[in-house]
Amino acid sequence: MTFSSVLYAFEPTGVAPAFFGPNALPVIDMLDGRTQSQLRVELAGEGYFGYDNSKTADIFARVCVPVFTRWANISVWMPLYGWYEQADGKGSGAGDVYLSTDVQVLHNEWFKTANAKYIPQMTVRLGVKTASGEQYDRKRHYDSPGYFFDLSIGESFSIKDVVELRFAGSVGFLCWQTGQSRQNDAVMYGLQTQLRHEYFSFLATWGGYVGWERYGDAPMTLKFRAAGHVKGFEPYVQYQYGIKDYPFHQIRVGLVYNIDILKRKDRS
Repeated sequence: MTFSSVLYAFEPTGVAPAFFGPNALPVIDMLDGRTQSQLRVELAGEGYFGYDNSKTADIFARVCVPVFTRWANISVWMPLYGWYEQADGKGSGAGDVYLSTDVQVLHNEWFKTANAKYIPQMTVRLGVKTASGEQYDRKRHYDSPGYFFDLSIGESFSIKDVVELRFAGSVGFLCWQTGQSRQNDAVMYGLQTQLRHEYFSFLATWGGYVGWERYGDAPMTLKFRAAGHVKGFEPYVQYQYGIKDYPFHQIRVGLVYNIDILKRKDRS
């Protein structure tokens, strides 16, 4: 092997979020240490405004299904279809599909001790990303699959039995193919704070991931979400700010509907 071939082998590929569209490989929404006890169906419209004056709009959908128990979920999400405008013209196309299995591995309800309420909740998630996203030649999506797994842990505190204040953190691993026989491996991370009332909630998340190439592959974002809660419906608005290697602002307006398919009445 020649010296030049060694240098080539370590050249960054540029298949990274800083150089592609906002849906190529965004910072994945973190879990808060809990699985879902109800079927959640979500539909939203979202817009991205690039720091280079590019624009993207798409229809986003997500479904989270409890698998016979509240302790395990199957989640599927994707931008169903999007439209964009960038320096080299306009276009449209479908996005990648994300599929994950979310499993509760620790919960304070499993313990019958006096101090059980101080035991945090913990989940493990394993997910994959398809290569179905279109227009790699215009840097809208990667023409490659990926996978990830993470662990999240969280704990809630009650304020006068009216408001729930929850803190959560996550750490994980993300991998995606960047070319023939090459891939990028990244460490995922996130911190989250949630304030929840019977009729409304506020959520703030700081997170991202850091790839080994260190060339546009370390996106970091802040996400803020406000939602209402009315008889199973959750209308919400979300804003995301790209701090590093994610040159976009995002605004998402959506609706979540929760369906009690497990038919249980007493849940935390």
